[in-house]
Amino acid sequence: MAIYSRVILKLSGEVLSGFQNFGYDPALLDHLVEEIRSVVNQKVQLGIVIGGGNIFRGRDAKNLGVERATADYMGMMATVMNAMALNETLNREGVLSRVQSALNIEQVESYIRLKSIRYLKEDKVIIYAAGTGNPFFTTDTAAALRASEIGAQAVLKATNVDGVFDEDPEINPQASKYQKVSFDVALQKGLKVMDATAFALCRDQQIPIHVFSIHQKKALTKLLQGESIGTLVHS
Repeated sequence: MAIYSRVILKLSGEVLSGFQNFGYDPALLDHLVEEIRSVVNQKVQLGIVIGGGNIFRGRDAKNLGVERATADYMGMMATVMNAMALNETLNREGVLSRVQSALNIEQVESYIRLKSIRYLKEDKVIIYAAGTGNPFFTTDTAAALRASEIGAQAVLKATNVDGVFDEDPEINPQASKYQKVSFDVALQKGLKVMDATAFALCRDQQIPIHVFSIHQKKALTKLLQGESIGTLVHS
């Protein structure tokens, strides 16, 4: 039996591009579908918050000479594209899902909290697009916010590395991984779990964060069955 009944999965846009620099990796999308299907098969209600870094990041504004607020809205639109791509792939493979956007887009359903919860109870996967709908907030913050709003019991943050390390493992291969770490210790040590706003919200709402590698096969299944996968950040 799964240890949680309702969770938020945070996917960065970079995850969708796999080991490419841009766009989508079809093999990675297929892998994601199977991972998400495993969550649904365990009768766990799943919301997904998706980033847009494989297409555009708001923090790239300086390179374009674009104001930060405008660039953030451009990044939100990238997350809508990613949400639609993932939604299409899931539905094609028989996993019922819906996209809800924090930005008002006529052809895309807007985020409504109670409707979202109803969909979850109907065993539909909800993909939350456009972050919080506001500039200067990351999709990490959107994940923490949606988790708080829908009563999720955990945030599962899928990354390209297997957990939280005391140093960047790509720079220092000898970096040590934390199996478990408290919010306070992570804050004191400046561990890069989520951005500060998202991290504070999860800490205040006592929502644990699991950080793990999306590339590990059946990672979500193992995690939801209580196996030690990646790093657990907890109260």
